Amino acid sequence: MFSNTFPLWPARASSISGPVDALFIFLLMLCGLMCIAIFTAIIVFAVRYRRRPGHEAIPIEGSNAVEFTWTLIPAGVFIIIFVWGAYLYFQERTPPKDSMDVYTVAKQWMWKFQHTEGQREINELHIPIGRDVRVIMTSQDVIHSFYVPAFRIKQDVLPGRYTIAWFRATAAGTYHLFCAEYCGTNHSGMVGDVVVMEPAQYQSWLSGGQAMGSLAQTGQGVFDSLGCSTCHRMDTQGRGPNLMGVYGKPVLLEDGRTVIADENYIRESILNPAVKVVAGFKPIMPTFQGIVSEDQVNALVAYIKSLNPQPVGPAETPTFKGPAASKADTRQR
Repeated sequence: MFSNTFPLWPARASSISGPVDALFIFLLMLCGLMCIAIFTAIIVFAVRYRRRPGHEAIPIEGSNAVEFTWTLIPAGVFIIIFVWGAYLYFQERTPPKDSMDVYTVAKQWMWKFQHTEGQREINELHIPIGRDVRVIMTSQDVIHSFYVPAFRIKQDVLPGRYTIAWFRATAAGTYHLFCAEYCGTNHSGMVGDVVVMEPAQYQSWLSGGQAMGSLAQTGQGVFDSLGCSTCHRMDTQGRGPNLMGVYGKPVLLEDGRTVIADENYIRESILNPAVKVVAGFKPIMPTFQGIVSEDQVNALVAYIKSLNPQPVGPAETPTFKGPAASKADTRQR
């Protein structure tokens, strides 16, 4: 359409931007048509039924046909808007399973990114074109908001928990990243860029970085340095649950509840382990709140996720992702 030429219209650079624009244009046209219809009716009625000498208003009876018409037609339009909007909402909030993860820490006044391969960035995020990217975000201080107009995505970033946004870039280029939640005196300066690259260029950039091992390997180092492996073992002798393959699976708690071991569960288990105690274990794990940084929490989460088994083919032997597949000491909250 005119999205790339009209100066007040942001560029369209993601798989979701077209459908979001279509809904917005539909709402804009619908509101415009209703505005025209209402003001036209007001003018016509004001002229035709104005007060004149010798003419008096005569009460009239209502019409069931008219009542049903102006009730059912708007109701149908509102249902269309709701279903359309709900479909886009769930599409935006459901990342594909094979998405590339990027861990993000927002703080006054910058964006810190770390790729699972280990590369770190500040206020700049490099991604490949045509690849689903899942951004796992948390805040180090106050509420921020991850907003890329060209991708038509906006997600609040909260302290103390993870929020998720995902996108698939469809056009190479550099796109503005803003904080869309007032976060203090330098809020307007909390900006950055998302650099979308061709796959070959992205791989070249990735291999040219100064990464000191993958994020999971960093997490393994933190895991070992904190002594976590003394309690979380692969056998049944550990004082803590076995972490091998736990990510994404249901976990039975001591109070009878069952929760999914997602990123937020793992994070909470590290920082506040007494909240959700696994059935069959005692709440003896100490809290690491204030001991590990947000970057270290991200690394620990990535490490535990790497312990999940990889998909196997008919002639393959099961293996484990991550650098610690051969270690006997693992850990779960």
